[in-house]
Amino acid sequence: MFRLISAVVVALTLATASAYAGSYEDSLSAARLGDAKQLEQLLKRGVDPNTVDEQGNTLLILAAREGHAATVDTILKFRPDVAQRNTAGDSALMMATLKGHEDIVARLLEAGAPVDHDGWTPLMYAAFEGRLGILERLIARSADVNALAPNKSNALMLAARNGHIDVVRRLLQTDVELEQKNDAGYTADSWAHANGNTDVAELIRAERRRRSSRR
Repeated sequence: MFRLISAVVVALTLATASAYAGSYEDSLSAARLGDAKQLEQLLKRGVDPNTVDEQGNTLLILAAREGHAATVDTILKFRPDVAQRNTAGDSALMMATLKGHEDIVARLLEAGAPVDHDGWTPLMYAAFEGRLGILERLIARSADVNALAPNKSNALMLAARNGHIDVVRRLLQTDVELEQKNDAGYTADSWAHANGNTDVAELIRAERRRRSSRR
């Protein structure tokens, strides 16, 4: 009798583990593919909304990265950790910014996703990629324009390096630091000039002269 009970317990445990493994894979797949309906069913059945894949990507990060707005909305209903980052240090907000999904950025900001933290930030990604609309949203949320990336660059330097003149112009309307040097010794204007973005370099230098004349 004892052996029979033990066998039943083992069988039930294996069945439960197998079902969990299936739900785990299904939830990750649904987030990546944007299957909001299936994902909602899985979450209602008890799948953790903070489930992560091998790279630490949560369901929210996966859906945000791929631009699945309806799926992001579904996940947000189950109150996930919107600040969670993957092993590379990227959050859902950062991935949405990087990929240019402004509608998803808006949703995540409304859900309380943090705009500032250590390492790379959403604002830096917006500046690097030239995402002016997203940059505006982040500035409106008081994102730190003088936060430094691991290479000691601020948002202005990243935008200047890549020649995003509209983003540079917007950042110059803030209190962004003009004299910051990155770990290669470049300031925003010298980095712009080194990459052939002479119009951007001159714009920054004109702002430096303007600030100096007001002192």
